[in-house]
Amino acid sequence: MRILVTGGAGFVGTNLIKRLLKDKHEVVSVDNYSTGFTENHQEGCTYSNLDLTAPFEITNEVKYDVIFHIAALARIQPSIKDPYKTIYNNFVSTLNVLEYARQTNTRFVYAGSSSIHHGLFESPYAWSKFSGEDLCKLYSNVYDIDTAICRFYNVYGPHQIEEGTYATLLGIFENQYRKNEPLTIVGTGEQRRDFTHIDDIVDGVLKSSHHSFKGEIFELGRGVNFSINEIADMFGKDYPKKYVEQRPGEYDITLADYSKAKDKLGYKPTKNIFEYIDKVITE
Repeated sequence: MRILVTGGAGFVGTNLIKRLLKDKHEVVSVDNYSTGFTENHQEGCTYSNLDLTAPFEITNEVKYDVIFHIAALARIQPSIKDPYKTIYNNFVSTLNVLEYARQTNTRFVYAGSSSIHHGLFESPYAWSKFSGEDLCKLYSNVYDIDTAICRFYNVYGPHQIEEGTYATLLGIFENQYRKNEPLTIVGTGEQRRDFTHIDDIVDGVLKSSHHSFKGEIFELGRGVNFSINEIADMFGKDYPKKYVEQRPGEYDITLADYSKAKDKLGYKPTKNIFEYIDKVITE
């Protein structure tokens, strides 16, 4: 199949493309490289530097079997600091890619976020990702476009961002551990997260693209959560930790109920975070 991946030079997009190429698909990536990196490029994929907030030019020669819309400005704190940037980018880019899917009658898979469970109005990021879900439902209802919504839960694994504004928690911890720096913990560290390995996320996303859904929502998580303190202790109970002030917009608990994804997609996560961290600290 011929497949388009938006955000293909980022963390999730890169892992998705690696799997698609392994499965012998023809893959095209579009990314504006705001949080993606050219070093993530995979041989066999065609990459384009494209601003998704600008409308796509539709041509008869371009036709995809599936579009995976992974591109977004993620993370809560950057959205609180610059709400316009996050909302504009995430809403308008999703609208443009959906419009492209409508005009080319292409199946569409949207990367949602578990953050919507903790208050749509607690952060611009949460609202922006939920707005994309509503756009998917709108385009399915009015234009009969196949859309599936996959909500991600605290993804970790290869190619995750380790430094800067958009770094993941596991990425930050890994980077600090390699540098023999204390692990930075926000607040008390008792907040709990459902950490999901990128391989399980990719598997669920791919499975969702095999069906004709109309705005169906699937929770892609591990179904188990750990406190941040527990995660830090996996790097060594005596490894130094540094506690910093709680930040606005953060929530206490994430925990996926993936029963619908299991029933309808055959989704079954298999990766465990303690095995992943054990491999990190023994390398």
